[in-house]
Amino acid sequence: MESLYIDKHYDLVAECKQGSKKACFELYRLYSKAMLNVAFRIVGSIDEAEDVLQEAFLDAFNRVRDFRQETTFGLWLKQIVVHRAINLLRKRKLDFVELEDGQLDNIADEESESDEQIQYKVAQVKEAMKELPEGYRLVISLYLLEGYDHQEIGQILNISENTSRTQFLRAKRKLNEILIKKGITS
Repeated sequence: MESLYIDKHYDLVAECKQGSKKACFELYRLYSKAMLNVAFRIVGSIDEAEDVLQEAFLDAFNRVRDFRQETTFGLWLKQIVVHRAINLLRKRKLDFVELEDGQLDNIADEESESDEQIQYKVAQVKEAMKELPEGYRLVISLYLLEGYDHQEIGQILNISENTSRTQFLRAKRKLNEILIKKGITS
């Protein structure tokens, strides 16, 4: 027997499936701010994040009849937002460098214990993340802020798991350099 996940907004989703504009607006009101934050963390521009948000909601409402309550509406919508944001980055010709497996080990060996012990202030780190190259910001955002693992990131971005790990390690190193330059950490 297939189990369906019923979330707290089940009734609104059901009404939206029936064509209720009011229910669609209420779902938009409930989720738009959080989804805008997700899009912004990935694309790094509020204007582009707003575009991603609008496209994601249009896509979600056009496909809402396909939503089967196997997860929460919020998680389903978040997946749409993440994919839309990534597609926007792909349109910008985001390039990832595929690395040999052995190269990943060398980079991992270079990471020091002190990196794990540095205490960051969340607001300062988020601000410094805006200065990262797009590919780094995308992988570090998906991993640290959105909670995806490297295998999932690889699938989302159509890159290898090792490339995701490499991009993450490089992003972490670059972020640390930015924070040091700003005098936030030593």
